[in-house]
Amino acid sequence: MNIIDYILGSGVGFLAGLLGIGGGLVIVPVLSSLLLYFDVLPTEQVVIVAIATSLASILFTSTSSAIAHHKNGNVPWNLAPWIMTGVALGALISGFIAALLPEQVVRIVFAVTVVLIAVKMFYSSKSDAPSKRQLPNKGLLTFFTTITGGLSAMIGIGGGALLVPLLTFFSLDMKKAIGCASACGIVIALFGSIGYISSGSAHFSLADGFAGFVYLPALLGVVCTSWFTAPLGAKATHYLPVSTIKRIFSALLLVMAANMIIN
Repeated sequence: MNIIDYILGSGVGFLAGLLGIGGGLVIVPVLSSLLLYFDVLPTEQVVIVAIATSLASILFTSTSSAIAHHKNGNVPWNLAPWIMTGVALGALISGFIAALLPEQVVRIVFAVTVVLIAVKMFYSSKSDAPSKRQLPNKGLLTFFTTITGGLSAMIGIGGGALLVPLLTFFSLDMKKAIGCASACGIVIALFGSIGYISSGSAHFSLADGFAGFVYLPALLGVVCTSWFTAPLGAKATHYLPVSTIKRIFSALLLVMAANMIIN
């Protein structure tokens, strides 16, 4: 699995920097398929292990991406603490909740969320006209981001795919929304991973290559390359037509959502 993990890590790292996503939208379905193909663990635990491993890898990917965005001045630190508080609470709680849900329910939640994200991403790419909406007060913003962080951790993503549309809806500049999402991805991944590691410790052992529900060999393969490609994606936001990439990526998400349901 290592070579495939390295290729996967390269791709998700670049996307993390470019679009502010942690890469889980790609990692979860691909890793689920790999775990099934190589028969690493029982079928009913494949998706939750893929989600947990995805979150753990996002901890590294988002850190690399956030550092690059911070250097470019794209992280709005006046808002970030409030947003981080919300996503941390949501992520920590959902890490325990997801472990209690039937595998098929988690698959459906992932697929439906990904389809909605894909549709929103596709149509938002057609027009970059700024809205006139004002950001809500800090307390309400924390409430919104608690829901965002919870859902993100439940399906194994860094949160950018949900946070960026939310923040741009309230008129935050796209580049700053992506930078903020990268920074918040660290918090979602950290607290979500704590939940998945704690809840999975009764199912898997470190001797078998697991830290709770996190599959360590796959984590290593993804992180080794994604750490280096995330800054490249962050730089690319200044040069590439992001609207075109959004359309392509939204189509890819629809295919992955269908794959999660079929498999």
